[in-house]
Amino acid sequence: MKDKTKIGIIICDRYHTCAGGKCLRALRNREGAFSTYDAQEVELVGFTTCGGHPGGNVEYAPEEMKKNGAQVIHLATGLVVGYPPCPYITYFRNFIRERYGIGVVIGTHPIPQKYYNVHMKLKTWASPKWKELLQPTLADEKTRLSYD
Repeated sequence: MKDKTKIGIIICDRYHTCAGGKCLRALRNREGAFSTYDAQEVELVGFTTCGGHPGGNVEYAPEEMKKNGAQVIHLATGLVVGYPPCPYITYFRNFIRERYGIGVVIGTHPIPQKYYNVHMKLKTWASPKWKELLQPTLADEKTRLSYD
């Protein structure tokens, strides 16, 4: 029997009407930040928004996800690729880790190429902090194009 990891996903409230298609596709295909689960069974136990600036739902949603067995919470790629990217993303990560003792991964699906191109031109992600945060969702160009 494969190991099973239970995860939750928190998306940016700007995309509150998102049906989760790219995140769920990436989870099913083990792409983007979900590539690390290649040999594991994964169960999604929660999916919600941050609650809008400054992310009030981040104080409470992880608790429910943890009660549902979440071991890892993914902060969705939308928090990275939106313009501007979420200024609270590292605060969210640090708070969830500290308050709930749950692992946190920045990103879900691979960054779509159209967002990658714009942010590269604008140098949005030029700092060492962003280079680290982007790693789980960069993927190769072919994969990024498939998420446009």
